Amino acid sequence: MTDWSPADYLAFADHRLRPALDLLARVPVADPGRVVDLGCGTGTLTRYARERWPSAHLTGLDSSPAMLERARAESPADITWAEADIATWVPAADARPDVILSNAALHWVGDHDALFPRLLSALAPGGVLAVQMPRNYGRPALALIKATGMNGPWAERVADLVAKPPPVDPPDRYAARLLGAGVTDLELWETDYQQILPGPPETIADFTRSTALRPWLARLEDAPALQDGFLAAYRARVAAAYAPLPDGRALYPFRRLFLIARRPG
Repeated sequence: MTDWSPADYLAFADHRLRPALDLLARVPVADPGRVVDLGCGTGTLTRYARERWPSAHLTGLDSSPAMLERARAESPADITWAEADIATWVPAADARPDVILSNAALHWVGDHDALFPRLLSALAPGGVLAVQMPRNYGRPALALIKATGMNGPWAERVADLVAKPPPVDPPDRYAARLLGAGVTDLELWETDYQQILPGPPETIADFTRSTALRPWLARLEDAPALQDGFLAAYRARVAAAYAPLPDGRALYPFRRLFLIARRPG
């Protein structure tokens, strides 16, 4: 798959930042020694974490070289940046973080039954795992990606993506996982962000193109005509599904799941 595009991702930076700051504000740790931002992207949340915890040893971790390059260029020199895969990352035994942050990243990692207990075990005793993930999969913008995939000359190429279940479960599943892993201090909530985008309803397709659409378009990278056709068909479906506001802009409701869990000890 083509590497992430920092420019495309940051085109909607304000809308992506608000839930990140909402997550950071709820972390109940005053003065952590070590903080890791998993899936840090261009480092926006990592930099805000530096402002909140100026004395912490802070690491931003991501699998995208392009995103990390942007993060390094725009960040203080005292933040450590590391290229690694969240799915396999473990800290050194003598460097367990007091806080693990992850904003809009863990939905890209499978097997949450194993992932969340593993991340809890990576914390120092008494450490906090703070996570935000999109849970917008029943809404038209994302449901229409699958509808587009099922109807067109690209259908065979994306059939397995059509069949995949949503990558983020309902809140009760995460409560069961975390409490089953021994967590006794748990906050869990969802927020619907009423996002007004800077253009007509088709702009919603631009929002999803930099994230949810990436795996679908990657299947068609070797067939530009199919890729363009898929994107055009999707944009048309989105334009039909969302009515413009009186000023012509698009209202794009977006649900996000938050959790904050403390490791015992």
